[in-house]
Amino acid sequence: MSERPSPPREGSKAEASANATVFVVEDDVSMRRSLTNLFQSVGLDVVAFGSAREMPQSGLPDVVSCLVLDIRLPGLSGLEFQADLARLNIHIPIIFITAHGDIPMSVRAMKGGAVDFLTKPFRDQELLDAVVAATERDRKRRKAEQTVAELQALFNTLSPREQAVMKLVATGLMNKQIAAELGLAEITVKIYRGHVMKKMRARSLADLIRMTETLSIRANRPEQT
Repeated sequence: MSERPSPPREGSKAEASANATVFVVEDDVSMRRSLTNLFQSVGLDVVAFGSAREMPQSGLPDVVSCLVLDIRLPGLSGLEFQADLARLNIHIPIIFITAHGDIPMSVRAMKGGAVDFLTKPFRDQELLDAVVAATERDRKRRKAEQTVAELQALFNTLSPREQAVMKLVATGLMNKQIAAELGLAEITVKIYRGHVMKKMRARSLADLIRMTETLSIRANRPEQT
């Protein structure tokens, strides 16, 4: 990695990751400073730490982010820290950097979900490209989680009977069949179905089916006797 990073190219992919935060855990002071300067030069927010144990103590802001993590650190190693984050259900994308990497180490890191594994010295652009990929992964994850949360909130507004109708509609049953399953009149099912479409803000049957798939909900159909 060069000590004096060149200015970012206009329209570069790194610029597209602006409004994201890069966390850096690197015990070497000069490398930590160089990484901070590089990321700030392309408009990224940077929070740097000298060891893995420092990072959780500060708390993580709820923003699009990634973690640039050295493998060899005093105390808790980068790989051990990766495992700890997974146990804490913290899904921040990780880019490992190391001057002493080997194949088993890189395999373990990638199996643990790392975005990239870079060996020092690496090119500035190589690291910036990895950061773009990592922050975009985090952005997509957050968007997907928000979608699920919003749909779950809408689903929770349904009455138990409306939820049952929605689940059965998603299986492809007609109103008459749903009525038979639930012991209701067909006209009553139609009314419930209208309520479901309105409350879930579904524009079509296909839209409603996609919602049930996103929420991973299934119908518990009564056993046939």
